[in-house]
Amino acid sequence: MAAPTDDPRVHDEYVETIPSDASANDQAGDITLVGVVHDHPASVHRVRSLIGSNDPATVALELSPLAIPLFEAYATGERDEAPPEFGGEMSAAVQAADCEVVGVDAPNAAFVVRLAARILDERPDPRTVYRVLRGTLSVSRHALQCRLGAVVAQLTGRTIELDRPLDHECTRWDPPAEQATDEKRQANQSLSLLRAFETPEPMHLRDATREECMAAKLADLRTAGDVLAVVGIDHLDGVTAALDS
Repeated sequence: MAAPTDDPRVHDEYVETIPSDASANDQAGDITLVGVVHDHPASVHRVRSLIGSNDPATVALELSPLAIPLFEAYATGERDEAPPEFGGEMSAAVQAADCEVVGVDAPNAAFVVRLAARILDERPDPRTVYRVLRGTLSVSRHALQCRLGAVVAQLTGRTIELDRPLDHECTRWDPPAEQATDEKRQANQSLSLLRAFETPEPMHLRDATREECMAAKLADLRTAGDVLAVVGIDHLDGVTAALDS
């Protein structure tokens, strides 16, 4: 895929590319993972820029397939217009894409199967299982709300805002270097917390399964050509490792 520009918001630190294995499939494409700080203007710009310059066959988002129609509703403008008001980097990716856009995150059937297998294999205590299932139900409920919001938006023409955009210390009107600095500060804080404390077992089970499922779906998608995937920075290493394994 094309190399990033000299814009400080578009750089290799939050971008991982897993090259295709041409010997396995002549049509297999590269998988480029773009890490983001959710709703951050620097991340929104990076996603839009890389999709525009690389022209992938598929754009994959860290969203449930159920939620995709709502973000499509948010992304109603043209590709060269300002990013959508709602949906952060995800709706910005939909707006920038001139190709198929798919959701690769839970909940989905593959996630349920893999999660059940992991629980049977690791035998966590009942309290951990309960917390994992409760968290999974919460995420599933939110995905269904997104799908319902998309239906309402289609029927009424009204924008359904389910999640308020996160506030950051900068906006898209600030200089690129200022945006990049603020994004790096927030990303470093998030990653430092992850590395400083042991991940609670319920979160480990759920997130490890999510990352495996996303990697498996991306591996399937690459058979049709290059794939650009937008994932939270916290999941960038996990999904990359799952693809490399």
